[in-house]
Amino acid sequence: MAVVVPATAVRGRLRRLRHRAAVVSAAGLLGVLGVAAPAPAAATTATAEATAEAHRLVYLANSRANSVTAYDPVSASPVATIPVGAYPQAVAVSPDGSRAYVVNNGSGTVSVLDTATGTVAATIAVGRLPGPVAFSPDGTRAYVGHYVSARAGGVDVIDTATGTVTATVPVGSQPFGLAVTPDGGRVYVANLIGGSVSVIDTATGSLVGTIVDGRARMPAAVAVSPDGGRVYAANFASNNVSVIDTATGTVSAVVPVGASPGGVSVSPDGARAYVANQSDNTVSVIDTETGAVTGTVPVGATPVGVLADPGGAAVYVANSREGTLSVIDPADGTVTRTVPTGSSPYGLATATVAPTVTGVRAGHGPEAGGGTVTVTGTHLAGAGAVRFGGTPATAVTVVDDGTLRATVPAHPGGTVDVTVTTPAGTSGPSVAGRYTYEYPFGGFRPPVADPPAVNRANAGRAVPVRFTLGGDFGPDVVARDYPTVTPTDCTTGSPLAPPAPATVSATASAESADGRTYGYVWKTDRSYAGTCRTFTLGLTDGTLHSAVFRFD
Repeated sequence: MAVVVPATAVRGRLRRLRHRAAVVSAAGLLGVLGVAAPAPAAATTATAEATAEAHRLVYLANSRANSVTAYDPVSASPVATIPVGAYPQAVAVSPDGSRAYVVNNGSGTVSVLDTATGTVAATIAVGRLPGPVAFSPDGTRAYVGHYVSARAGGVDVIDTATGTVTATVPVGSQPFGLAVTPDGGRVYVANLIGGSVSVIDTATGSLVGTIVDGRARMPAAVAVSPDGGRVYAANFASNNVSVIDTATGTVSAVVPVGASPGGVSVSPDGARAYVANQSDNTVSVIDTETGAVTGTVPVGATPVGVLADPGGAAVYVANSREGTLSVIDPADGTVTRTVPTGSSPYGLATATVAPTVTGVRAGHGPEAGGGTVTVTGTHLAGAGAVRFGGTPATAVTVVDDGTLRATVPAHPGGTVDVTVTTPAGTSGPSVAGRYTYEYPFGGFRPPVADPPAVNRANAGRAVPVRFTLGGDFGPDVVARDYPTVTPTDCTTGSPLAPPAPATVSATASAESADGRTYGYVWKTDRSYAGTCRTFTLGLTDGTLHSAVFRFD
C-alpha cells in the first residue's frame, strides 16, 4: 500500500536521510551503462595485450563539497576537482564519453561537464530536489528523477542536443534510483516512498507499469542486467534486493543482503550484483545465477554508491561518512585500495579517456617500413590501431598504459603523425608524436657532384646547391642547424675543425622533370681559397648528405 506523507514531513525525512548519508545513488544504473564507446575496427591484427580495456576515470559526486572528483585508477590519485551546483547527488556519463551529467539536488539543476577539459560546459534546470540520472544508450536523451509532491515524483526527459527538458513523466513518490534497459526501451525508477518501481516506455514517454511487492520497502536504487532480462532493486528498509523479471514485470525473487542497502550495480558479464549496505559498511556480492549472496566485503563508513567498472577490472564504492573511495578486486572480493575523496561522496560513474602520444622512439626509417618503434604516451591501454599518417601499423603490442610497440608500415617519404586509437577515441597530432620516412634522395644536381667527386669552386663566389627528393614533400625537409660547412684535409678528407653553419639563402624549390628539386645558394667566403670544405645537408628524416669542395 502506498504511504502518504505530508510535504513538510517528506522534506524533513530527506534532510535526515542526507545527514545520515543514506539512499542517494544512481550507481546501480551507471554500473550497467558505463561508457560504451565501441573500439574502432583495426585494419590489422593486434596482439592479445592490445585488446585490454581502455583507460578510464571514475567520477564521484561530492555532496557536501559541491564538487565532482575525477579519480585515475592507474595513478591512484585524483586528477581534477570540478565545482558544480549545490549538493550533487548523482553523475552519469554519456555513451560517447564526452559529457558527464551531474545532478545538483540543492540547486535543482544538472551541471554538464566536458570530460575532455574537466569544465562545466552548461547548466540545465530540472525539477525540484533532483536525484538519479541516466542516459539512453544512443545518448540522445537523459533522464532525471525528482520530487514533485509528497505523493508523486517525476522523471524529466532531457534532449541532450539542445540541453532542454522536453517532457516530464509522472512516477511514484521520491524517485531515488533510475536505470535504462540496454535497448533503451524502458526506464525503471525506484520510488523510495510507497515501495514501488515505476516502468516508463521511452517510445511513448508514458508510465506503463508499477511494480509493488510487500517484501520490498523503500527501494533506493535499481540496476539492469546486461541482457535486459532482470532488474535489481536495493530495498533500503527491508534489507534485501528484489529481482524483477522484465518480461513479466513481476518480482521473481528477493535476496537478503546487509543493513540498509542503498546502491546496486551489476558486473559487465552479468554474473554478479554488488550491493552497498549503508548501515553495516559492507558490500554484498550476489551470484545472479543462483540468487545467493556469495560474499560480503567490508568497506568504508556508510557506503552509498557502488559501481562495477564496465571493463570488469574493479568495483568502486563511495563511502559517504568516511569521505573515501574503496576499490574492490572482483576476482577475490578484497579491497585493494582506499582513496580519500571530497566530502560525502555519493554517485559514481566512469568515462574512458582518449589517448595521447608523447614520443616515438626510433622516429625515422625507410619508406619500406618493417622496423619496430616504441610509442610512449598516456592512456594507451586498449589500443586497437596505430596509424602512421593514414596507414595502419602491421602489428600493435600494448606494453602498459604508457607504452606500446608497433611495426612500421610502408609509406612514401616524409614526416607523418603517429596516432593511437582506443575505445575512448584517437590521439591528436603532436610534434613529439611524429615519424619520418627517409626521403628518396636523388643526389646533388649539377653543378655540384656527389662523392667521391671533388667539386672545384672559386672562394667568395656563390655556389648553387640543388638536390632532388623524387617527390613533393613541402618546404620543411631540411633539419634544424643545417646545412653546415666543415674544413677538410684535401688529401685524406678528414675534418680539420668542427662544422659551422653554412651561409645560405632561404630554401627554394621548383618542379623538374625528375621530381621535386630543392635548392640553396651557398655564399662561400674568400678565406676558403686554397682549402677544402665539406658541405653537409641534414634532412628531417635523420639522413646526412655531403659534397666536397676545393676552393681556388
